[in-house]
Amino acid sequence: MINFYQQHKFMWFCLGILWLKTFVVSSLTFDLTINQFLEALIFAVNPLAFLLVVFSLGLLLKTSRQRPYYFIVSLFLTIILYSNAVYYREFTDIITLPMLVMSGNAGDLSTSVLELVNGYDMLFFLDLVVIGIFMVKKPNFLPVNKAIFKKSKSKYALIALVVATIIAGGQLDSTNKDTDTFNRDQIIKNLGVYNFYVYDAYLHLTTNSQTAFADRDDWDLIEDHLDKYHVEPNTELSGVAEGMNVVMVSMESVESFVINETMENGDEITPFLNDLIEDSFYFENIYDQSGQGKTSDTEFMMSNSMYPLGRGAVFHTHAENEYAPLQRGLNNKGYFTASYHANDETFYNRNVMYKNLGYERYYDIDSYDVTEENSVGWGLKDIDFIEQSMEYLKQAPQPFFATLLTLTNHFPYELDPEDQYIDPFESESDIVSRYFPTVRYTDEAMRVMFEEMKETGLYENTIFVLYGDHYGIAESHYEELSEFVGYEITDDKARKLDRVPVIIHVPGLEGETIDAVGGQIDVMPTLVNLLGISEDEHVMFGRDLLAEKRDDFVVQRDGSVITDEIIYTKDTCFDAVDGSVLAMESCTGAYDRGQNELIYSDKIIYGDLIRFHENSE
Repeated sequence: MINFYQQHKFMWFCLGILWLKTFVVSSLTFDLTINQFLEALIFAVNPLAFLLVVFSLGLLLKTSRQRPYYFIVSLFLTIILYSNAVYYREFTDIITLPMLVMSGNAGDLSTSVLELVNGYDMLFFLDLVVIGIFMVKKPNFLPVNKAIFKKSKSKYALIALVVATIIAGGQLDSTNKDTDTFNRDQIIKNLGVYNFYVYDAYLHLTTNSQTAFADRDDWDLIEDHLDKYHVEPNTELSGVAEGMNVVMVSMESVESFVINETMENGDEITPFLNDLIEDSFYFENIYDQSGQGKTSDTEFMMSNSMYPLGRGAVFHTHAENEYAPLQRGLNNKGYFTASYHANDETFYNRNVMYKNLGYERYYDIDSYDVTEENSVGWGLKDIDFIEQSMEYLKQAPQPFFATLLTLTNHFPYELDPEDQYIDPFESESDIVSRYFPTVRYTDEAMRVMFEEMKETGLYENTIFVLYGDHYGIAESHYEELSEFVGYEITDDKARKLDRVPVIIHVPGLEGETIDAVGGQIDVMPTLVNLLGISEDEHVMFGRDLLAEKRDDFVVQRDGSVITDEIIYTKDTCFDAVDGSVLAMESCTGAYDRGQNELIYSDKIIYGDLIRFHENSE
């Protein structure tokens, strides 16, 4: 074996450097909970299994091709490693294969991407410079030799044995292997970043084939699950908004921690929303349940009351499925349905998905007057967006259902000085500092919208639904955010920071703050009841947030579960009130329910099962 090492030193040199780099970068980048020596050992050696397979294939090549091969492999895997490190900095997630379908959106993300790149990132590629030099110089102390398979069977067998041992060793990690089906951090810990993509490719192939093999029998368990947790909606409020116009606003990246809060000088962050919730149903314990599709995922939940997928965005991967959305139910009641979003119609495949959801009209960027003066960050400023959208709403046939998607409060939170109603927060994180003025600007845009709705005479006959679409401050900035919230952000408190505001304003109805624990998936059934629409027309995993007998429960896309009693996240069970760590048995029931919710919703989407629903059209 020593002779085998001596003959292929260049391969072992490249493999060793990449293995070390992978371990260091993975340890520093990914937020992994490793509590035992076995877990640490498995995490360290897992990348080696993939690297041994890929690099050993180069031994079959001619010696003149081996050095370029190892360089190209090192470059390709470094790009994978670096891309995930950069993405994880802000989104605390891994790039999955379905996300590559969304790569066409990269041009619109240039501002965000540049914000994530750091000067020290060149260190990721320093080893490639060394490997490149050795590839060209061909030093004698790093030889390459062809290893003919027939003459090196024992060596290949040994490599195969090592690979098999590493993979089998990963299965020995008994720390709740069944309790993190949807947690990519856990998968990375068990498989390693490279093996993750082998696993992801397997998932991609198996999920894509589910539609062909699905049949009506697949509905049985799903219907049993939905019936088990169904609750009767609030009968006193049923139909109180029947026939009214609906204006639903996606407030980009607005989180609940800014509501009713002030800056150090006493300036309110959301003065208009603070006043609005006094006369509205304000749900203060609604959690972000979006996945990798972010805003589009929340749109999907608001329209279907089903969970987004854990990989990629439904808007991209399953835009042509059959659904039973809210928009179609409103179409059947004579509503004009339209979406307003000052972005390209193809962004997140909305031009396809919106038609399938039942929107009759999509006002995209071509419907707006967008200039350098009225744009910032991702595009048209929110106030200009609202003012221009109102011109269309004035002319819309009534009753109408209108969704408006704001843009200004989007990462990396840029705003011209003349548009800042409050000063930035003083923080070592530019993201945290800039977040508050952009939230305040969106709040002002909401004030403008309500004022114009009143001026046009539309206000009294309109129900308003305002919601935060997903988190604004990523976990990578929690150390700096803790300076604002005033406490150390532990894992259980991090879950609570995932809360987003949901405000339902019905003119003439008395306001109330509701402390029910729920998620964005629960907004549609709440609205269905208020509008007097039959539940039978839809397949909804959510439950009316105003229901009297509703229990407190929400599951997030990574498998974290929150109730009024427990918080399960990152392989730990917490007391929801005091944050103390509980025995895992205290979370088992809620966890099992959460897993089933995600599994059954995924089955519907992957299998296109709505086509078998007896009330689908």
